[in-house]
Amino acid sequence: MDELLSWHRELRAQFPILTAHPELAYLDSAATAQKPQAVLDAVHAYLTTANANAGRGTYPWANRTTELVEHTRQLVKEFLHDPEPERSTVRFTSGTTEGLRAIARDWLPAFLADGDAVLLPHADHQANLSPWLETCELLARQGVRVEVVQMPYQASSGDYDHRALARIAAGHRIRFAAVTHVHHIYGGDMHVHRVREALSPDAVICLDAAQSVGHLPVSPTALDVDFAVFSGHKAMALPGTGAVWARQARGPAFRPGGWAGTPNTAGIASLTAALEWLGAAGVDRIERWTMELAARLTEGLRGLDTYQVLGCQQSLAADTAVQQRQGIVSFRHREIPPGDLGFILYDRGFMVRSDSHCQAGGGERTASVRVSLHAYSAPEEIDRLLDALTSLA
Repeated sequence: MDELLSWHRELRAQFPILTAHPELAYLDSAATAQKPQAVLDAVHAYLTTANANAGRGTYPWANRTTELVEHTRQLVKEFLHDPEPERSTVRFTSGTTEGLRAIARDWLPAFLADGDAVLLPHADHQANLSPWLETCELLARQGVRVEVVQMPYQASSGDYDHRALARIAAGHRIRFAAVTHVHHIYGGDMHVHRVREALSPDAVICLDAAQSVGHLPVSPTALDVDFAVFSGHKAMALPGTGAVWARQARGPAFRPGGWAGTPNTAGIASLTAALEWLGAAGVDRIERWTMELAARLTEGLRGLDTYQVLGCQQSLAADTAVQQRQGIVSFRHREIPPGDLGFILYDRGFMVRSDSHCQAGGGERTASVRVSLHAYSAPEEIDRLLDALTSLA
C-alpha cells in the first residue's frame, strides 16, 4: 500500500465534496460514488457549449451531442475490454435496475420457450431477481411454462456453490442465468466463470456489474457472459446514467422495445469523463487499494468479539490466502441495532449504510452496517472508524 499513498493523495484531492469536508468520512461508495472535478467540469462544459438533443437535428450543437453519445458507446466497449466491438451493442439506461428490466422485458420473453428454465440469484440484490420473476409470471399468463431454478450458495462464504450448480444444471434445461459479479453485501467476487463452466455452452448469462465496473477490471468476454449491466453513478458519473453491453453470440440481438425518447445527454457526458478518469487512475490500482483497505478493516474487526462480519470468515485476516473482499465490508454489533449504530457513527463523522441493502428474499434478512470504499477512501478513515467501533465494543 505504501507505494500507492502518493497516488491516492493526488486522486483524493480531485474530489471537491471530500476536500470541503475533511471532518467527514464518506464510506458508502457501493450506494453511489463521489465525483471528481473532471466529471463536474465535463458536465458544465457540455451544458454551456453543446446542450442539444441527439439524433434529431443537423445544427452543430445537435451534431456534437450525437457524436458524444456514439463516442461514449465505443468508450464503454473499450472500458469493458471488448475485443470485437463490431459484434456488440451498448444501450444507455437510467442505471443497472432499468438495464436489467429492459433485458427482462424486451429480450427474454422471445428467447424462452415452454419447458425452459432460468437460473436466478435469490440471495443477491433485489434488482437482479424481480425483473426475471416478473417475466416468468408474464409468460405463465400466456401459457408458456418457465421453471425457476434457484442459484445455490455456499453457506460459509456467500459465494455461488459451483459444484452444486453443476449437479442442478444436469437436471434442468437452463437457457438463461442472471448472475452478480461482486456481491453488494459480502463484497466477494462471485466467480462467474465457474457458472459458465457449469451450464450448457448455449445458455445466456446476464451479469450484474453494478459493484464491479469502475472498481476493478471487468471483461464480459473473458467471463463469457452475454450481457453486462452497470450504473454510471457507482462509477463516478451522474445519477440516472447506466449502460447495457450486449454481445450477439447467443440468441437474438438485443433491441429495446418502444420509442427510445431523449437520452440523458448530460449523464452520458459525465459517463465519458468518468470512464476516462478511471482509466487514467488505473482500475487495477483502484481494486488493489480498496481490497487492502477492506482487509485493514476486517483485520481490525476480527479482534472485536462484539462484531459479526458477514460473508467468508476465512478471509478476515489481512494476510489470508483466501480472496479478500472487493472494497465492501458488512457487519453487525451484537447489541446495538444497525440503524442505531449508523446514527452513532455519523455523529462521529462516518457516513455508512445501515439497513437491509435492497437484499432479495433468499439472502440476509437482518439489517447490517455496510462500509464500501473507492479510490478516494483513506487509510486514516479506516483507522478512525476502527477506533470508534472499538470504543463501542
